[in-house]
Amino acid sequence: MEKMKVVVVTGLSGAGKTNAMDWFEDRGYYCVDNMPPALIANFIELTKSSKKQIEKAAFVFDARGGAYFSDMKEYINLLKSDENIDCRILFIEASERALIKRFNETRRAHPLATGSTTKEVIAAEREELKEIRDLSDYIIDTTNLKVAELKQEISKIFEEGSGKSSFLINIKSFGYKRGIPIEADLVLDMRFIPNPYYLPSLKRLTGNNKKVSSYVLRQKVTQDFIKAELEMLEMLIPAYIKEGKYHLNIAFGCTGGQHRSVATADEVAKELRAKGYRVTLEHRDI
Repeated sequence: MEKMKVVVVTGLSGAGKTNAMDWFEDRGYYCVDNMPPALIANFIELTKSSKKQIEKAAFVFDARGGAYFSDMKEYINLLKSDENIDCRILFIEASERALIKRFNETRRAHPLATGSTTKEVIAAEREELKEIRDLSDYIIDTTNLKVAELKQEISKIFEEGSGKSSFLINIKSFGYKRGIPIEADLVLDMRFIPNPYYLPSLKRLTGNNKKVSSYVLRQKVTQDFIKAELEMLEMLIPAYIKEGKYHLNIAFGCTGGQHRSVATADEVAKELRAKGYRVTLEHRDI
């Protein structure tokens, strides 16, 4: 008997879970939005006894579930331990700035907010979802994605198989003076590179500017670092995939997050995309 395919779609409110469910519904998944996790077992039993077998289903679980949501981890583990179910977790997120903008534009209320959507509300939800995020098989950051691009990313994961096409690398630049990104798996310190900040002609520009990028990337130490970093990733990524990890969060840091970290993050992202990897790129502190 073929295993039933189950996808749990979760993540931050406003990040794009509804658009993700549209994709699954279009591909014949039996979709259930905001069902209490405790009812999962009942649903699975009903499908087994039904005359018309459901071969694939997608569930959305998020903060709207309120008190029911606290049991989500328990029931996800239940799904993953069932030998008759192939369960995958898709976690969808976006930056604080993007989420606040989306809620303001749609004039919808955040499920955890009593008033306007604030960074504190988003931080609280992110913390509440931290354990589920760590359990997730796939993470998609929609900060810079249009709806069509989100659906393309989902297609790459669920229609094109495993390997490079489904492994996601999230790259972020940041400034140490504003703190290290808590979601980072690898933190790379770019403060060994000569700092363009001390050149008057480059001080007020960023690493996205060709002059700054050229200055940073022509340094031999930068070139040696990027070569070594790419070689390390080529070694690590197949090992991560073998162990069932489908995403990697890499953070490039420098003092202010304006010059060196931006230029190196841009270059590494470009090189990885050229090698066929799925890459998202965000400059947190620009």
